Amino acid sequence: MINQFKTIVLLGLLTALLLWVGQLLGGISGLYIAGVFAILMNFGSYWFSDKIVLMMYRAKEVPDKNHPLYKIVKEVSEMAKLPMPKVYIIPTDNANAMATGRNPKHAAVAATQGILNLLNHEELKGVIAHEIAHVRNRDILISTIAGTIAGVISYIATMAQWAAIFGGRDRENSNVISLILLAIITPLIATIIQLAISRSREYMADATGAGILRNGGGLASALGKLENDARKHPMRLGNQATAHLFITNPFKGQAFMALLSTHPPMNERVSRLKAMKF
Repeated sequence: MINQFKTIVLLGLLTALLLWVGQLLGGISGLYIAGVFAILMNFGSYWFSDKIVLMMYRAKEVPDKNHPLYKIVKEVSEMAKLPMPKVYIIPTDNANAMATGRNPKHAAVAATQGILNLLNHEELKGVIAHEIAHVRNRDILISTIAGTIAGVISYIATMAQWAAIFGGRDRENSNVISLILLAIITPLIATIIQLAISRSREYMADATGAGILRNGGGLASALGKLENDARKHPMRLGNQATAHLFITNPFKGQAFMALLSTHPPMNERVSRLKAMKF
């Protein structure tokens, strides 16, 4: 409940920041344009982002219903009372998993070959429950909205920078403080809010996934293994912009400060899971 409230507050702040940037750049007209732009970008991301990200990671659908991964996804989906999602395998040694899709009826769960080789049955089941939890909680939609709004803010800020550089004399009397806020500070604030939403949803997916199975031990054990594996087998596909989709950051580089991390501290996630009562 706390994480749900936090998400609502953070999304509200992110939207308010976008509208403020739009108004700062173009008054009331700029505010309306920023709002329309955000809606259009969200619509496109909502419908097509799953196909793009699966293609980016060369994911192959599992057609065999007897495949161990397919069986686990089916079992956990039934426990969560959700439609069966499509199941994919990503051809990489990095041990990881993700969920994508615009809603529970159009969802997909993907696991890497590395995670299938690394985890035992109970640990993999815990990871899949975490991903199914993302589907149930509609985290794909929420992260898409947050990412799109943050992206629009960064885009507007970049345009403002170029306008300032090439605006000539017309820009000499501009409000310098407002320009600095728009071009530098607002994208950073937007990114921090977006990442805070991502971390909040990860905590919630951990708790929801453990609740589906009535057991958090498998996921807690899996998370410890996955963190160590990321250092040995960093992801070679995709890019850092999609790191929030995975259960752990699949790339070797980690944020230099907690505010810029896509995922919560692993020890905190494990501690919360071990403290859960069923």
